[in-house]
Amino acid sequence: MAIPYPHFIGSEKLAMEKGILVPSPSSSSSPSVILTQDELKKIAAYKAVEYVESGMVLGLGTGSTAKHAVDRIGELLRQGKLKNIVGIPTSKKTHEQAVSLGIPLSDLDSHPVLDLAIDGADEVDPYLNLVKGRGGSLLREKMVEGACKKFVVIVDETKLVEYLGGSGLAMPVEIIPFCWKFTAQRLQDLFEDSGCVAKLRTFGEKGEPFVTDNGNYIVDLYFKKDIGDLKIASDAILRLAGVVEHGMFLDMATTVIIAGELGVAVKNK
Repeated sequence: MAIPYPHFIGSEKLAMEKGILVPSPSSSSSPSVILTQDELKKIAAYKAVEYVESGMVLGLGTGSTAKHAVDRIGELLRQGKLKNIVGIPTSKKTHEQAVSLGIPLSDLDSHPVLDLAIDGADEVDPYLNLVKGRGGSLLREKMVEGACKKFVVIVDETKLVEYLGGSGLAMPVEIIPFCWKFTAQRLQDLFEDSGCVAKLRTFGEKGEPFVTDNGNYIVDLYFKKDIGDLKIASDAILRLAGVVEHGMFLDMATTVIIAGELGVAVKNK
């Protein structure tokens, strides 16, 4: 979906490179610039990379938005503007991307504390709680991003919701394959009052189960109503045998960068 954007000082290319969009005083008389949702994601990602400094250990997120940030980090390394960066990837896909860009990689065993992580999100509520994992990497993302001093989240404005689950889209839960129907039913029953429907994530024409990098399945929960206290909901999900992790990232984001119709907004915890 294309979103009308005001005319900005300087060229569009410069704005994209710097990740800074400042409305021109003459914007009311200037033609609008039309940016796609992916271009908005790129703007937010480039802005997030401004937090990166040489010598940092970085958590590298997964997904269409985080991909732009990883690309930018690789570009700045090639240009010599960043040095001595170590990346901790949150998925096999991001690992492959980082290797192709020449970003040095390590893991949590070697670097149990990270300086910064950058990743996207599927939903962001007014308190900067997140839903993540619609790309299937929620467990590794939560492990890496839970170990960082600062977690910068990059989204376009379509990801903002009044409450988690408010988009009507999936809230993922990673589960073990053993008796997955049993676990899915228990998850659905847990949120019966919120009109929850639990569906196994599948792919391909044959509807094969989607398998995570950890060899697990994902059950997507769809809610018709607010699920209430998120910490209570989180604890209830995690108490179910067969559940590995869920996609609610509570009190984890320190900064959220939002690219939208009026430019870039930065919200801090």
